[in-house]
This record gives sequence, C-alpha cells and structure tokens, in this order.
Amino acid sequence: MAFAIPIDIFLQPIRVAAISGDELYRPTQVGNTISVYDETFPDITECDLVIVGCGEQRGDRISTAPDHAAPDAIRRQLYALQSWHPDIRIADIGNIVTGASVNDSYAALRSVVQELKNAGKTVLILGGSHDLTLAQYQAYAQDKNVIEATGVDARLDLDFGSLKKSEHFLLEMLTAEPNYIRHYNHIGFQSYLVDPHLLETMDKLRFDCYRLGHVKDNIEEMEPVIRHSELFTFDINAIAPAYAPCNRLSPNGFTGEEACALTRYAGLSRHVTTIGIYGYDPAGDVNDLTAMQIAQMCWYVIDGKSRAKREAAFEDRDAFNEFHTAFAEVETTFLQSKKTGRWWMQLPDKKYIACSYKDYVLASSNEIPERWLRAQERS
Repeated sequence: MAFAIPIDIFLQPIRVAAISGDELYRPTQVGNTISVYDETFPDITECDLVIVGCGEQRGDRISTAPDHAAPDAIRRQLYALQSWHPDIRIADIGNIVTGASVNDSYAALRSVVQELKNAGKTVLILGGSHDLTLAQYQAYAQDKNVIEATGVDARLDLDFGSLKKSEHFLLEMLTAEPNYIRHYNHIGFQSYLVDPHLLETMDKLRFDCYRLGHVKDNIEEMEPVIRHSELFTFDINAIAPAYAPCNRLSPNGFTGEEACALTRYAGLSRHVTTIGIYGYDPAGDVNDLTAMQIAQMCWYVIDGKSRAKREAAFEDRDAFNEFHTAFAEVETTFLQSKKTGRWWMQLPDKKYIACSYKDYVLASSNEIPERWLRAQERS
C-alpha cells in the first residue's frame, strides 16, 4: 500500500520471538492469524484493523521501563488469545520510535495514525500515557476533519495547574483554535476526583459527561454514545485495580467485563477510526493482570468489528424495523436494525441519531428522551 509518506521511518519492528518466548503459536491463536512487522513491513491493503504501539510515558512520568515495554507486554497477552474472527484481517506494524522530546513522539504517532486513517484503516493504539490522545486527535485536525470524540477516564484531564501533560491535555484538545471537535463525550468519571465547576463548564459547552455509577447501571446506554464518535480513547485508571492493578488512582472503577463491553462498542461503530488504550506501565503491574485485561479489551474491539460487518447499510430500509410515534406534540420515527438490534431516532431536521430501546420506550410513553433534548440543544 502506498502512503503519502513512508510511515515505517517512524516505526520499530517487533521482535516476535521475544514476545512469544520462542514458542510457536497454535493455528487458532491471535499471534498466528495477524500480519506482524517483524523483519519486513506487512502488506496492509486488505487489513481491517492496524495495531501500533507507542510507549511514550513522559507526559505522565519519567518511566524506568524500556520504551516499548508497555505495548509489548500487551502484545504478549493478546497474541496468546484464541482467534474467533477470521473475517477481520489484522496487522501489527510495530512501535513508534520514541522521539528526543514528547512533541517528537506526538508528531511521529500523529503522522502514522493520519496515514492509516486516510487509507481507510481502523487504528488501535497501545500506549503510553493518556496525553497521547492529543496526537490521536491531531491526526484528524491536521486534515481539518471535524469529529466527535469519546473518552473513558476516572478524571477530567483539565487540570491546568498540573505540570503533567496527561492531567491537562483535554484543555488543549477541546479549546485549541481552530478546533475540530464537534462534540465530546466523557464516560466513567468518579465524582470525588472531579472539580464540580469543571462539570458545569462541560455542560455549558453541551458536552456530555457520564458518572461511573450511572454507566455501571446502564452500560448498554453507552453504545449509542460511542456509535457516532470517530475518536475513542480509554485510560486504564477508569478500571478498578482488582482488574487492572496498574491503576493507583482509585480503588473503584469499571469491572474488567464492563471495560471490555465499552471497547466492543467502539469496535462495533462504523464511525470510530482510531482507538487508543493508555495509562499502562508494566512496572506497576501484578502478575501481568493489567496487560491481560487490556489484551482482552483489544479482543473485544475485534469482536465488535466482526459484528459490525453484519450490519446493513443505513440506506437499506428493508433491513430495519420502522416505528412511528409522537411525544410532546413532536412526531418522529425510530429505526431498529433487524441484524444487530441497534436503534436510531429521527430529529426534527430529519437526520437520524443513535439511540437505545430505552429512548423508544420513553417516547412511546409521551416522555422526551434526554438524548433527543441534548441533540436539539447542540443543533
């Protein structure tokens, strides 16, 4: 595949033997079913998902681990998993060369992600500290693509008083001029870790923030939230340390299964083109449990992409159940996919947005779904 720039100049190949421990992968394991940049750069022309590692940690701390210890530790667990999705072709193109400065690493990651995205690939980034989301976003901003973004994080990284880039990168991402964020969703914040004034500011900007407890009680409601996003970013500090021992921020968070459900929703979306999983430092792991957790989250990204392939084109209305209803004197139409069961609802401007069965039930009871209201406020 031809790129505008030779992206392999920013990449280091993977030493597969070091990751596998010289053991051969069985035919059914992930490590035997993907194309890996070991000695030669793989042909990714037919690939649906491209994995790239970036171990840059300087936005959060001075790490004593080798540059690519984090993504390689995740690979070790991911490659050993069983592959259930022969319809999804995957390539792993290695690790971003760590730059002389953090900004150099950002530029390299941005260039690689931008080229892959423009080639029509979904990119899965194994980080590195959470501020690498900035480089992920810049891959869109560089092309002036206006996007919706979703972040999963126990905090809102808007602490302008912090010296750590990982704790205030959202400020630059959401307020930089020119700005290419159409809408931002924040999933899983823990109230005692977030300044209430920041939440008020986010609400005034019509951004949507979902508290951890609310999400855990209604996790299926997050699928429509993620569905229209192009950028998805996940900080492992949102996962309880019982499932991700690297999380030293809070004793609470998502279970491992809930984290997998969220990344599966990202894979299920046809809009999501970049997925970043950040915040892993193998030096703080216990029995490789965090690496295992992230590997299984990656497996569910693949599972989501496989399921997404079964979804009918939105223009094929025969593949959808159509329901007409009215609430608060507003007539609208709901669509439900016959293949995946997902829902959409029509706004007054005739555009459809992602929704859930709960929204349909509310509308049928003559109640205005909050999702509908928020969409109207932003229009």
